[in-house]
Amino acid sequence: MHVLVMTVVHHPEDARILHRQIRALVDAGHEVTYAAPYTARGVMARSWVNGVDLPRAAERKRFAAVRAARKVFKRMRSQVDLVVIHDPELLLAVVGVRKRPPVVWDVHEDTPATLSLKPWLPAFLRPPVRFLARLLEGTAERHLHLLLAETAYAGRFRQAHLVVPNETWVPDEVTPPGDDRVVYLGWLSGARGVREAIEVARLLQPYRVAVELIGYADPQSRPTLNEAVAEGVLEWRDFMPNDEALKRLDGALAGLSLLHDEPNYRHSMPTKIVEYMAHGIPVITTPSPRAVELVERYDSGMVVPWRDPKAVAQAVLFLRDDARERYARGARGYAAARANHHWPNSARRFVAQLEAWAGVKS
Repeated sequence: MHVLVMTVVHHPEDARILHRQIRALVDAGHEVTYAAPYTARGVMARSWVNGVDLPRAAERKRFAAVRAARKVFKRMRSQVDLVVIHDPELLLAVVGVRKRPPVVWDVHEDTPATLSLKPWLPAFLRPPVRFLARLLEGTAERHLHLLLAETAYAGRFRQAHLVVPNETWVPDEVTPPGDDRVVYLGWLSGARGVREAIEVARLLQPYRVAVELIGYADPQSRPTLNEAVAEGVLEWRDFMPNDEALKRLDGALAGLSLLHDEPNYRHSMPTKIVEYMAHGIPVITTPSPRAVELVERYDSGMVVPWRDPKAVAQAVLFLRDDARERYARGARGYAAARANHHWPNSARRFVAQLEAWAGVKS
């Protein structure tokens, strides 16, 4: 089976797209052409995919990327057995194209709910854009195949669709949590708690506990982060490929998830929490419902109030000073991740479903 995978929004090294889904397809013996914004992101395609460069869709500059993706789609439609798109924008690149192969939209997030997190979109445009997003979702359900990243997304659609959760690769063995370094892995923005993370770092400085942030930061957050780094408050590693970034979790004291109370986060499981658990470190999270459910079910970390850096720092120091509790919460999280959130368990269902839609025997 030859699969065309396309994104103009996500980083080409996106963990869900490249390191889980595409890797699962390649490991199953399938050929993948991966069209993504390589040049715009300053990276090269991995050797195990056929890379096609696309422009990046960012803020209000999106139509050029969609047009380029549509050209790639039309050029390759007769050469592939299946197409997987990862951005709602790309619905505009595939609808209306005749004689196309089966197309799958992988629904990563609650698109209408994300509009409140886009500072570049004026408030007066959000209602009509939200309406358009709902319209596109309905059109996609009628004409495409859908995969969902969260069970909570099912309520937006009329039919049942396969859920491919944001799980992770869980190592066979992990390093016990240490006592001098806290990590954050993921996108950095105001709504994801970047200012709180910086304040936590300041509060922990006298206690010789370092804070390390790993991930791409939005344009609004980058100046603040650069100032904090220049002051020696924390370490920021910017974007790292997922397979490299995950290694930085090993031996950390705890992993942070400081999401604000936003509509798009209320029904989503922060992937970073599963990744922290998979690497045997305790989780410190704000009380978004799915995060609380996971952490409390397995007693794998601590829940702190919204936007409360002092509470986060206190939780870090509690875990630092109680090695037995730190080890126990990390071990419980690891065991739960290994048993219930190990990506290969879902990878088989993912590949089998794509093979069925393409009419290809496994």
